[in-house]
Order: sequence, then C-alpha cells, then structure tokens
Amino acid sequence: MCGAKLFAQHPPAWGGGADQNDISFGFHFDYINSNYKIYKQPDWRKPYFYSETGKYLTDSLNSITSAGSPGFAVGFIVRYRITEHLEVRSTPLLSFADRTITYKYANPAQDVDKSVHASQVEIPLLLKIKSDRIGDFRAYLLGGVKYSYGLSADKTNDDPNLSPLEKQVINKRGYASYEAGIGCDIYFEYFKFSPELKIANSFGNVLMPGTDPYSQPLQKLLLHSLVFTIYFE
Repeated sequence: MCGAKLFAQHPPAWGGGADQNDISFGFHFDYINSNYKIYKQPDWRKPYFYSETGKYLTDSLNSITSAGSPGFAVGFIVRYRITEHLEVRSTPLLSFADRTITYKYANPAQDVDKSVHASQVEIPLLLKIKSDRIGDFRAYLLGGVKYSYGLSADKTNDDPNLSPLEKQVINKRGYASYEAGIGCDIYFEYFKFSPELKIANSFGNVLMPGTDPYSQPLQKLLLHSLVFTIYFE
C-alpha cells in the first residue's frame, strides 16, 4: 500500500502529450561519423600514366583506406502512431559531412588525403517498435530506408585547367540507404527526449566513375555511417 501511495504521489510525466496523439511533431540534432567500404580495381596498384604528357604522375599505390570523418545534421520529425507499441516516422534532415579517402604510395611524398564534401537533404522512412512504458522511460528499436540527395552538383573535375592530381573523388548525387538503431524515450512534463544510436549503409555503389589518379583505382564505394541523434517531441 505504501508503494501504491508513493507512485500516486509521483505519476509518470505526460511528455507533452506526444504519445497520446496519433500525429505529432518535433525536431532533432545528429552527430555523424562516416567512412567508405572500398572495393578496388584488379590493377589498382599500378602508377598513373597521363597520356597528354606521356609521363607517370604517381608511383605505385601501397594502400587506399577510409577512416571515419565527423559531420552533423539538423531536422524535424513527423510521427504517426499505429498502435501503442508501433509507429511510423519520417525525420527529414539537412546533413553536412565530409568523407576522407587516404592514398599511400611507394613514394611517401605522394601520400594524400582526398575529402569528399557532402551537403545533403535526407528523407528517412522508419518503423519504431516500442517497449512497455516503465515510469518515465521506454526503450525502442527502429529500422527503415532513406534517400539522400546532394544540394549541388560537384563540377570541380570539369575544370579544364585542373591537373589530374588536383581532381577529386565524386559521389553520386542521389542514392538510397538502410538504417537500423536503438534508443529510449525519456518523458518530462512538457516534452519527450529521446537519445538514439543507429547505423546507415548505402544499398549500392555511391562512386561516380572517373579517369583521374584517385577515382581510377576504385571499383566502387559503399558508404557506412554511425549516427547519434537526440530528439525532442
């Protein structure tokens, strides 16, 4: 009885009514860490021969790698409740993230990092499966797909005055990915706060083919991202 009285004195927070409405809205902030899974051409090690000068511009390659690079995003939430434990949501966002590819050559003086700059609009469509609520807390799983589209086409490599060594690796302007993650809802009196961790992987190759020294050794690039998000609803 004492436990019941104590619970009655401290009822679960309302969370601003986010779970009581069939449709609700909110906003979110994301930290993104991205890298590529790299597939190389069979002859990726060979030096780059520039036919216009009849000379080799690079030594042979020793490795091509991609370390994680940070980025961020902001967006909003549109949520529709299907049942008490299932909802569908879209979280459109604007993301800014650089990805880096590192080339190491037999001659270390030629080693270089090439950054792929990405400013994108992303539109995810996700299913969220929620546990029972325990006081002011509940856990959830989610998964779905998203479409990413670059805000502007990268025309750097079209400049005829650029030497091959000044050219960049370019990604496709639009591509699809799948997402999966875990998180929890924490309820306060006027809003619901949700930290979340998820992974996102592109379905296919995001590389735009090229004949420059940095694109030519690559067969395809798959984009992998680790995303930490905080939601306010």
